Amino acid sequence: MPLYFITGNENKFKEGQMILSEIEQLDIDLPEIQDIDPKNIIREKLLEALKHKKGEFIVEDTSLYLDCLHGLPGPLIKWFLKTIGSEGLADIAQKFGNDKAEAKTVIGYAKNREEIYFFEGAIFGKIVAPEGDLGFGWDPIFQPDGFEKTFGQMSREEKNNISMRKIALEKLKEFLSS
Repeated sequence: MPLYFITGNENKFKEGQMILSEIEQLDIDLPEIQDIDPKNIIREKLLEALKHKKGEFIVEDTSLYLDCLHGLPGPLIKWFLKTIGSEGLADIAQKFGNDKAEAKTVIGYAKNREEIYFFEGAIFGKIVAPEGDLGFGWDPIFQPDGFEKTFGQMSREEKNNISMRKIALEKLKEFLSS
């Protein structure tokens, strides 16, 4: 049975393929509920995917949690970026005087409707003024703990070596191997 990674983002797919070489990309537009819990969002997307095609599926949600906003935007990051942008998020963190943040990827894997599993990867860091033009989204404002560069200043290889997506994918790989 094929294992599909549902994403239209070629960079996410390539990162996934580095760890799970057998995955195939499937670019289908699934409805996305809005929820503060990424597992609820992912579960609904997986259930919808199972209606469209036979196979096993992977869906991921990458969120950014700011301490100064008590965990927002979390899975709502897309809407924050569309409205205030990464610069606006950096301004908020600076104005609140709390730059701590967590970047988290949650991967959902569906073998079928009854067997859905979740795997998390997280990296702690801080929100800084935008630096760098590599990557996408909020990469220029997230500086992982222990690094002098933002994700936006790191090459794809540098970022992928430490990414929250890599951590979650490795947990999934271990699960699939057992």
